[in-house]
Amino acid sequence: MKSPSLGERDAKVIWHPYTQHQQFELPIPIVSGSGVLLFDEDGQSYIDAVSSWWVNLHGHGHPYIAEKIYQQAIKLEQVIFTRFTHEPAVALAERLLNILPGKMTRIFYSDNGSTAVEVALKMAIQFWKNQGKPKRNKILAFENAYHGDTFGAMSVSGRSLFTDAFTDHLFEVVFIETPRQENLEKIKEMIEPLSDQIAGFIYEPILQAAGGMRIYEAKDLNLLLNYIHSKKILCIADEVMTGFGRTGKLFAGKYLSASADMICLSKGLTGGSLALGITACTQNIFDAFSSSDYKKTFFHGHSFTANPLACSAALASLDLLEADSCISQIQFIYLEHQNFIREKLSDDHHSVFRNIRSLGTILAFELNTGKDGYINEIGKIVMQAALKEGIYMRPLGNTIYLMPPYCITKEQLDKVYAFLLTLPHLL
Repeated sequence: MKSPSLGERDAKVIWHPYTQHQQFELPIPIVSGSGVLLFDEDGQSYIDAVSSWWVNLHGHGHPYIAEKIYQQAIKLEQVIFTRFTHEPAVALAERLLNILPGKMTRIFYSDNGSTAVEVALKMAIQFWKNQGKPKRNKILAFENAYHGDTFGAMSVSGRSLFTDAFTDHLFEVVFIETPRQENLEKIKEMIEPLSDQIAGFIYEPILQAAGGMRIYEAKDLNLLLNYIHSKKILCIADEVMTGFGRTGKLFAGKYLSASADMICLSKGLTGGSLALGITACTQNIFDAFSSSDYKKTFFHGHSFTANPLACSAALASLDLLEADSCISQIQFIYLEHQNFIREKLSDDHHSVFRNIRSLGTILAFELNTGKDGYINEIGKIVMQAALKEGIYMRPLGNTIYLMPPYCITKEQLDKVYAFLLTLPHLL
C-alpha cells in the first residue's frame, strides 16, 4: 500500500492558521528553500513573492545566518533571562539602539510581533499607574489597524473578521481615522476631551499592512504625533512589518520628524529564521519602573526571552542588511516597482487595477471585483493561479501585493510582473 504523502499526513493532524479546513486543499509540502525560491517534494519551485508572511529579508537558507546560528547553538542555545545575560542579547540591544529612530535607550525582549505589542501596551498603562495616575488607562489606535492576534493586540486592532468572535472580551479602545489634511482637526476634537485618560497611542507608521496595504502620508502623521505628544500621551510605533527596510528606509519612523516613545519589532528582525520580538523604549519609560517599590516592577516575561540563537540570527541579519549590496537591492526593487507601475499598470489596465501604489519594496493594488475586503474570493483564485506559474502570493482578499525578499533578481521580478498582467483574464 502506498504511504500517505506529507500533505495527507498533515491533513490528519495539523490545524493551520487562518484556514477553514472544510474548504482546505492539501498543503504543498515544502522541503527546502534557496534564495527567493521554495521547493516542494516533487522539485517544483515557487518564487516567494510575499517573503513567507513578510519575515524573510535575505532569502531562504542563507548560509551566513545559518552559520551564525550553528556557531551559537554549539555554545549556548538557551538560558533563563532574569539573573543571567549573554553576549548576543547585549550586542543586539546595543546595535539596535544605535539605529532605531528617536531616542530609545532600553530593549525588552519577547518572542513575536503580538507579544512585542502586548509588552508596549502593558508598559504604557503601568507607566501611568506607577506615577499615581491609574485612570489614564485608555488606548488610542487607528481604524483598520492590525497589531496581532493575542487579546491586547486584537483590542487595539480594527474590528474585523479577525476579531468578531471575541468582541465582548476586548478592552475599550478609542479609534481614529488615519490622518489626512482634511480630517486632522476632527481627529484632534475627538481626542481632546479624552486626552487626560489616554495612556498611549499605537500606530503602524505610514503603512497599515494587514489592513489592506494602506499607505498614508508621513507629513500628516507628523502633525498628529506632535499634537498627541503635546497631550503627554505615549506613542507606540508598531514597526513589526515596516521595520528593516520594507518601506525603503531602515525603519518607517525614519520618514518622520516626530518620534515614538516605544517601538515594536519582529518579523524581519531575524531575517525570517527564528521567532523574536522586541519592544524598545525611551529612558523616561524605563525610569517609571525603576524604583525601590517592588510593586512598580514590570512583571512580564517569556520562557524564551532573548533566546541566544534568535539574537545571533538577528545580528547576522543586520550584518547583511547594512551591507551596500543589500541597500542597493532595496533600491533596485523600489525602482523596478516604479517602472512596472508607470509602464504597465497605469495605462490600459486601469479598469481592472485600482489604487495602484508602492512604498519601498512593496507594491499593491485592488482588483475591481466585488466588495473590498479579506473574504473576497478573488484572493484565493489569484493564489491558485500564481501557484500554477511557480509563484507564491497570498492576497488580502482583492488587495494584491508583492513584498519579496531583497535578493530577488530582475528575471524573477519580471516573471511575477508578467503574472500580474494576466489577472484581468481571471475576472
